[in-house]
Amino acid sequence: MSAAQQPALNMDKLNAFIGQFVTDLGAAVNAGMVVIGERLGLYKVLAAGEMTSGELAERTGTDERYVREWLSAQAAGGYITFDPASHKFSMSAEQAFTLAKEDSPAYLPGAFELALGSLAAVPRIAESFRSGAGMGWHEHDDRVFHGCEKFFRPGYAANLVSTWIPALTDVKAKLEAGARVADVGCGKGSSTLLMAKAYPKSNFWGFDYHDKSIEAARVAAQREGVADRVTFDVSKAKEFPGRDYDFVAVFDCLHDMGDPVGAAVHVREALGKDGTWMIVEPFAHDALKDNLNPVGRVYYSFSTLLCTPCSRSQEVALCLGAQAGEARMHEVVTSAGFTRFRRATETPFNIVYEARP
Repeated sequence: MSAAQQPALNMDKLNAFIGQFVTDLGAAVNAGMVVIGERLGLYKVLAAGEMTSGELAERTGTDERYVREWLSAQAAGGYITFDPASHKFSMSAEQAFTLAKEDSPAYLPGAFELALGSLAAVPRIAESFRSGAGMGWHEHDDRVFHGCEKFFRPGYAANLVSTWIPALTDVKAKLEAGARVADVGCGKGSSTLLMAKAYPKSNFWGFDYHDKSIEAARVAAQREGVADRVTFDVSKAKEFPGRDYDFVAVFDCLHDMGDPVGAAVHVREALGKDGTWMIVEPFAHDALKDNLNPVGRVYYSFSTLLCTPCSRSQEVALCLGAQAGEARMHEVVTSAGFTRFRRATETPFNIVYEARP
């Protein structure tokens, strides 16, 4: 098509798209601002009350000029509040809830640390587009592991014990009475420890193939005072030891596995006769068109950088991706011999499935 035949630009649409680009560019660099604010304790101190850049710098032991620039960037993005009359900065209750309170179910800074860690792999992933090669989870920047745990834990803390487990058939009662539980793909152990503290009569085993995450999980179990009932070991999902588990859980990781069907077969063999497998996966519809929204954008992007290369690096390399959807999950689970599968509950970010032999 010659230049003369090119369709005329709609300037309103062009300007709108450029506006979207500016918003996205600001969001991209803002990830670094959030990580800095969280790491230096700037949000936590600012949440205590209104203050100038000098006051915040003094209370955090930081340089005023850097703090002033950071505050300006955060105010421009709506992450903190600026009062032009007093020339002071502050945080609303909502801003503090998501950025300054680590025990909040909506604590978000971990997502930005995860994003920055994931983006460090861009040069290698770009080459993988040409070669088709994978990249193992263990090969990523350490910020991926720290950010992932920090990002997912608040959601688990808010929902796992209060909503997800009660939505499963008879599982809550078993855990309260005393059960054998395996958390497969446990990472640094947040999900395992949340369950262990909620159900003191049960025993828990956490498994992950990433040795550094398991080391961190063991330290956390000692710190939380549950090491007598919680064991963490390095193991792949298709090889974890033990039999007759009453409950097996996988959190946001089945789609990362190279052979999720093989992992599902092993789970079925490890479960007791009346055992339950809980599968927590990112929220997704079955059709691509229904996932073309802000949440889907986040998951597809992380899946390109983390999930798909992780699966591609392993045997089978099924590459479900982070937006596999319920129909695909049903296919994986029933292919492994499970006869009962249902969606137990959901949040805007996760779907919780129940599978039974």
